[in-house]
Amino acid sequence: MSSDEKRATSEKVLDAEKVDSLSESVEFDETLREPTAQDETLHRGLKARQISMIALGGAVGTGLIIGSGTALRRGGPLGLLIGYAFVGFVCYLVMVALGEMAAYIPHKRGFAGYATRFLIVTPNNINAAGVVVQYWTKSVHIAIWMVIFITFIFVINLLGVRVFGELEFWFSGIKIVALIALLLMGIIIDLGGNPHRDRLGFRYWKEPNGPMGKYLLTQVGGNTSLSIFLGFWATLTNALFAYMGTELIGVTVGEVGIRTLDHVINGAILIFVMSAANSDLYIGSRTLYGLAVEGKAPKIFKRVNRMGVPYPALILCTLFCALVFLNVRASGSKVFGWFVNLVSTFGALTWMCIAYSHIRFMKALQLQGKSRDDLPYKAPFQPWGSWFALGATTVITFFKGFDTFLPWNTANFITYATFYDSVEQCLLTELCRSYIAIPVFFFLWAGYKLFMKTSVIPLSRVDLVTGLKEIDDEEKRYLDEQARLPPKTRLGRLWDSL
Repeated sequence: MSSDEKRATSEKVLDAEKVDSLSESVEFDETLREPTAQDETLHRGLKARQISMIALGGAVGTGLIIGSGTALRRGGPLGLLIGYAFVGFVCYLVMVALGEMAAYIPHKRGFAGYATRFLIVTPNNINAAGVVVQYWTKSVHIAIWMVIFITFIFVINLLGVRVFGELEFWFSGIKIVALIALLLMGIIIDLGGNPHRDRLGFRYWKEPNGPMGKYLLTQVGGNTSLSIFLGFWATLTNALFAYMGTELIGVTVGEVGIRTLDHVINGAILIFVMSAANSDLYIGSRTLYGLAVEGKAPKIFKRVNRMGVPYPALILCTLFCALVFLNVRASGSKVFGWFVNLVSTFGALTWMCIAYSHIRFMKALQLQGKSRDDLPYKAPFQPWGSWFALGATTVITFFKGFDTFLPWNTANFITYATFYDSVEQCLLTELCRSYIAIPVFFFLWAGYKLFMKTSVIPLSRVDLVTGLKEIDDEEKRYLDEQARLPPKTRLGRLWDSL
């Protein structure tokens, strides 16, 4: 053996020893192990068709067909297109990062960072449903509608996963059909397929409506260029909320002269928001249950009834729906504005946590001698993709309340939310509703760190092992079950491909 070969062999041995030593230093965390059949009491009653339809319906949230009105008015049609495309790309980077981690170790308890989001989104959708119903009648007090809607989603969730799955299957089907119909309707109307036979085309891409909108023109002293930029930036904050999957802004189609169409679309929107509220309550209660199983929430939330429903967690999440009764004292649009800011900020913080977790995940893989090429799914555009998503989301979140400070005044910036006659006035300020979620997040994070006495795990000790054997065993069982099934029909194979 030559000296070069000996040196290469020696280096390989040293590298192997280094990897082994790192693997031995990794902490095997029992709290990360998946629940066994003895302690897992949630029922897995969803059928394959229900899971497929719910997943597809969940991907086409209400933000994809409604919620662009404000962004269009502020940013113009071109600003709207660019802004939504940019945030959509950021959302894509976040989702592929999450997908890489989830494919490596799928966790049945879900991503705990969504807990706060689902607690706030549910009353937001209930509030939206109340606004939708008021389009038809205002003779019934809105508080009555709130009670009806909350009771409806609570009962559906209390009846168990089978009832929930069947209802959401049909809800999701209606959402998909409505989305396709609305897209086709928009194209047809734009090309002149309306009672007036008026072809719209790119009419509104010209002054004074476009292609870029002008936002806060008076507040910036008539500076057109700055106003156009602010209009575009406003679309980013709107798009951030839209990609969280929940937004409702009034949709007006009566101007096109098609009778009853406004009622059809309003009915579709009502189904959208009720389906969203129902799903958010389901996920919120299961996430709280998962936290209790991990010991990160009180043990009472581990209890389930005979149908496998974690009823204490469900009751707590339902109680948060009482926030919607703020609508009784203030206008629906104002209350909706509060929820919009909370949801978008908490959602953005969730995106940041996912991106940061993925960055550390990649570094831990590298340090422990594991190649990303061996992962079940390798996210594209990495490692810079997660860094870009983290930075972009941070900047958008930090400046999401920029219109609060225009025109700029240093004294107002320092004392804006300090000297008020009452707490209510402070809560109604744009500053509070734009940024209140950030200190709440860090307060809860710091409180958890201090109470649980946890610290950041060194990359060399990050657990990349716990749960892998269970996952491999479950995958083998699944493949064996699939192999024993009779051959699928052509329609069945088409459904699976979708």
